[in-house]
Amino acid sequence: MIVRDYRELRVYQSALEGVVIIHEISKRFPPEERHALTSQIRRSSQSVCANIAEAWRKRRYLAHFVSKLSDSDQESAETIVWLDFCKAFGYISDAEHTQLTDRYDHICSQLTLMMDNPTKWCPKPK
Repeated sequence: MIVRDYRELRVYQSALEGVVIIHEISKRFPPEERHALTSQIRRSSQSVCANIAEAWRKRRYLAHFVSKLSDSDQESAETIVWLDFCKAFGYISDAEHTQLTDRYDHICSQLTLMMDNPTKWCPKPK
């Protein structure tokens, strides 16, 4: 299968689903978390998707592509930290925590595979 757009990447699709789940779950957080935890977890999860899109547009330049994928990986890891806080504070259940951390761990793995073999994703030089 030839991927023509970042939206076709399974890693992007999984990250986008994660954003939607986190957005819905975070609506339940206490109002005092609106400008703290709620904002942080939403922004980090959204940044995973944004950095994948940016990486895709920088595929012509291998180092830039890998750098943006690395940024996305970092945002995925940050999202896991915020999920840990959410669980510790009692804002999400153990099941929600497990489901979402498994998703973001898998996203990190997918991004690592892409970073390990970037030429598979980059156009061939002319």
